Amino acid sequence: MPDALPDSASPALLRQLHDRIAAKAGEVVVGQGTTLRKLCAALVTGGHVLLEDVPGTGKTTLAKALARCLDATFKRVQFTPDLLPSDISGVSIYDPRSGGFQFHRGPVFTHVLLADEINRASPRTQSALLEAMAEGQVSVDGERHSLPPFFFVLATQNPVEFHGTYPLPEAQLDRFALRLQLGYLDPAQEVAMLSAREGRDPLEALVPVASVDDVLAARAALAGVRVSEALKRYVVDLVGASRRAPGVALGASPRASLALVKLAQALAAFDGESFVSPEHVQEIAVDALAHRLVPTPDRRHAGATGAEVVRDLLKSVPVPA
Repeated sequence: MPDALPDSASPALLRQLHDRIAAKAGEVVVGQGTTLRKLCAALVTGGHVLLEDVPGTGKTTLAKALARCLDATFKRVQFTPDLLPSDISGVSIYDPRSGGFQFHRGPVFTHVLLADEINRASPRTQSALLEAMAEGQVSVDGERHSLPPFFFVLATQNPVEFHGTYPLPEAQLDRFALRLQLGYLDPAQEVAMLSAREGRDPLEALVPVASVDDVLAARAALAGVRVSEALKRYVVDLVGASRRAPGVALGASPRASLALVKLAQALAAFDGESFVSPEHVQEIAVDALAHRLVPTPDRRHAGATGAEVVRDLLKSVPVPA
């Protein structure tokens, strides 16, 4: 059981939680300090994260490392074409002794859920997570079953051009606060990774450094990070501009505005600030908005991406003084 973080409603609690998790997970995941910072931001804001990259870049290892840093229940589901919605949410089975149906909970009833290669399952199965991610509950046979107050989904996916993948529905993509890409390590970092894995798997040595209560307390402390009216308007202008951008069939939703503000608050707290600056919004904007944009068919065929649109918006939308 990790030592409890200070009982405080100040933003300093968020910074201490981030520093603990980033330092511990960094013992396993080499060269991903920026990614860990953004993952921690999603963790303390209650958002879910989609890790997208080519196979072998460490997506699953990163998710496992983050989960092992928390004194929380962790479950993994390997998504495959034959996976059924009931394999995720659970199923009611007839019990002859009681003469009734008993609900057997699926792996979604956990604190941290790793949905590995989520886009290898059918859209119907992918959508089984939608209610859980959006409302913190699942409905089976007309009955609602609540998930824990702390429920965090880390999903990995391979690029949609890869064999055997299905694109995630737009509604489900919108439920992810962030989409992150790890990329390849530079040569020095890859050598360090090889050295770290010469003996025992470093994942096995990870111990929790924070509890579920610590994360929930950090979420409550987020309200102590001030967001000015001008900064709120800047976020709204960015998100609104994505809906009018040339070559965009579907822009970011109001849910994106909420996520962007909360994520920026977390980043500000990690930096020891009590207020959000435009730089915090700009730091996380591409990761929070790009996956929510749907290019028009002609732009998509031309290779345009949501990330390019958001980068252009960051250059064109006026920044508050």
